[in-house]
Amino acid sequence: MTLRTVLTATAATAALTVAGAAHAEAHGPMRIGITQNNVGVDSYQTTYEKAFIAAAEANDKVEVVVLDAGGDVARQIAQMEDLIQQEVDAIIIWPTNGEAVIPAVRKAHSAGIPVVVTNSNIAEAGFDFVATFSGPDNVTQGSRSAEIMCDRFKALGIENEAQVVQISGQPGYTTAIERQQGFDDRLPEVCPNVTLVETQPGDWNREKSQQVMEAFLVKYDNIDGVYAGDDNMGVGALNAALAADRAEGITFVGATNFSVGYEAMERGEYWGSIYQSPVDDAEAALQSAIELVSGTELPFLNYFDTPKITQDNMSEFTKPVF
Repeated sequence: MTLRTVLTATAATAALTVAGAAHAEAHGPMRIGITQNNVGVDSYQTTYEKAFIAAAEANDKVEVVVLDAGGDVARQIAQMEDLIQQEVDAIIIWPTNGEAVIPAVRKAHSAGIPVVVTNSNIAEAGFDFVATFSGPDNVTQGSRSAEIMCDRFKALGIENEAQVVQISGQPGYTTAIERQQGFDDRLPEVCPNVTLVETQPGDWNREKSQQVMEAFLVKYDNIDGVYAGDDNMGVGALNAALAADRAEGITFVGATNFSVGYEAMERGEYWGSIYQSPVDDAEAALQSAIELVSGTELPFLNYFDTPKITQDNMSEFTKPVF
């Protein structure tokens, strides 16, 4: 297979085109476009892109146009319009903002191009224009993180007095909203006497999350648990607690088990997370698009499983590469 770099018509955005035409059917390979959120921002998204390209290269019936919005909503909308102009057979979008991309998704739908939303869903107002969502169930992830924390508090015998702080993801980002919702709703169901004292956004950023945790440590003398919307932020919070010599006695729980989280679990400093593979995520999105173009009907919510991982069962899981 060949991998070549082309320049798209809109905003002169560099795109990777992966073509597998060698054994393609007479009408040529199906063309699938993807516009990603922000490949450079974290290792999960970088690994996702590599896995997506690898899966496309392995399939000689597929040609993909791989774009990255760089976290810029306007650029992502321009990329959507460019893919519509190119008349691709399907579009995969990892939304930069769940609300703002709806008009562009509607435009693709009107053009008869099926849209797969990957990883983080768009806002409900746009659901009618989406063929399927492929990704993790973020509400369930938040719920499972609450269960991990509650189980740990019960094992420590502090489930009746524990105090928890939360570091959420990027405001307005569907994944952040849903993971917080899952945690906020589930914690009082399983541990009704645990108090969630405050939530602040960490924007998926380790340094910002460390600063948020530093402020929490100044403000609260007693913190028994920290829930972070992903392990990148969770480790930022851990670093702040270690620097303040207050990490011992705090249960750190994240979601999306990054390698830094896994390593902190190995050291006994970080208690648990949710295991989510960017490779599974990328392959599921591409497969969903292929099935739609091939005429297969898919459920609107096409989730892949994301199990609980803690210090107790981590030996059953391979260390994340991201």
